[in-house]
Amino acid sequence: MVGLMRALLVIFMAAGAALQPASADDYNVGDSQGWTTGVDYTTWVSDKTFKVGDKLVFKYGGLHSADEVSKSDYDSCTSGNAIQSHSDGSTTIKLTEAGTRYFICGTPGHCDGGMKLAVTTVAASSPGSPSTGGSGSGTSPTSGGSSNSPPSTTGSPSPPGASGGKNAAGVGGFRGGDLGVLVGLIGLGLAVMG
Repeated sequence: MVGLMRALLVIFMAAGAALQPASADDYNVGDSQGWTTGVDYTTWVSDKTFKVGDKLVFKYGGLHSADEVSKSDYDSCTSGNAIQSHSDGSTTIKLTEAGTRYFICGTPGHCDGGMKLAVTTVAASSPGSPSTGGSGSGTSPTSGGSSNSPPSTTGSPSPPGASGGKNAAGVGGFRGGDLGVLVGLIGLGLAVMG
C-alpha cells in the first residue's frame, strides 16, 4: 500500500510539471528601431507567428501614436475612428483572440509613409500559421510590458508561409510532448496499480 501511494505521488508530481502552459511572447514592434517612420513593418511581421496571449510592445517618440483601427481605416490611413489611440511613448497591446488587428500612426503622413502594421493572431493551439503585416524589421520576441486591448477585429486570413513564433503550443495551450509524457505517466500508474 505504501508503494502504491509513493507511485501515485510521483505520477501526480510529474503530471503537474508536464502540464505547464506554453508561454506567451512579447514582441517589440520594429525591434530596436521601434515604432517609427522608415521601418518596413511588412517585413518585420512576415517571419512571426503571433499567438493568443502574446503582446505587442510599441516604443515611440512624441511625434507618433499607436492607433488601432479597422481594416478600411488601415487601408485608407484614417485614424479619426480609431478603436484605441495611444500616445504615451510605450504601449503594450495584448493579443486576446485569433484574428487580424490593424495599427497605424495617427500623425498626418506617417501611415501613408508606411507606419502601419497588420498582425494576424492564431489560437494558441494552431502552430505554424504565419502573420501578415503592414510596414518594421526584426525577428525576436522580448519580455515585459502591461496589457491594454479590446477584442480584436477580424480580417482575412494570412497567406501560407514560414512561421516565426517561438513556442508551438498544443492542445489547450500545452505542448504536445507534455501531453505525451502525461499519458505515459498515467499508463505507468495504471500498470503499478494493476
